[in-house]
Amino acid sequence: MNAFLATFAAYLIGSLSFAVIVSKLMGLPDPHSYGSGNPGATNVLRTGKKAAALLTLVGDAGKGWFAVWLAQRVAADFSLNETTLAGVALAVFLGHLFPVFFRFQGGKGVATAAGILLAINLWLGLATLATWLIIAVFFRYSSLAALVASGFAPFYTFYLFGLTPYLPAVFAMCLLLIWRHRENITKLMNGTESQLGNKKKIQAPS
Repeated sequence: MNAFLATFAAYLIGSLSFAVIVSKLMGLPDPHSYGSGNPGATNVLRTGKKAAALLTLVGDAGKGWFAVWLAQRVAADFSLNETTLAGVALAVFLGHLFPVFFRFQGGKGVATAAGILLAINLWLGLATLATWLIIAVFFRYSSLAALVASGFAPFYTFYLFGLTPYLPAVFAMCLLLIWRHRENITKLMNGTESQLGNKKKIQAPS
């Protein structure tokens, strides 16, 4: 029962879509209604409101980190084993992708995945973030950086932990993240994907 409650609570935490929450609080349009339609920091940045995009990024990463961190902190008190902790990591990620509070229309999961990996292990998170940064700096495609980083994350997990319950959870997250970027993959292949710094702004209400 404790394992179920922990996993369900993580899903609810993941369902808090900060792109939507921050946009409402700052009087911005629903992120589903413009740009890519993705409720994430990159799309919120299209409003020209950098503070809103930053808050979205921190919120989405923070909820992933918090859910896993909290489960780790109470694991001994509530008899949560490593398999349950891995389930919590996957559940908060699924909550972001399919949020129950927002008609199951969630984001692509990059920031939330980063937060989750940092909570699982600092070096795992930093290695994955470094991979994202290297690709982003050299190629200037956020989506390509996310795809490459997600491809390396399971290998980093295996290198650090071996055959741990976290490995299939991280692998599943990476497959889901790649699936959520399927339109970006098509655009990358067609040469029509937007580069970092070239996002077209929308007119936000004053």
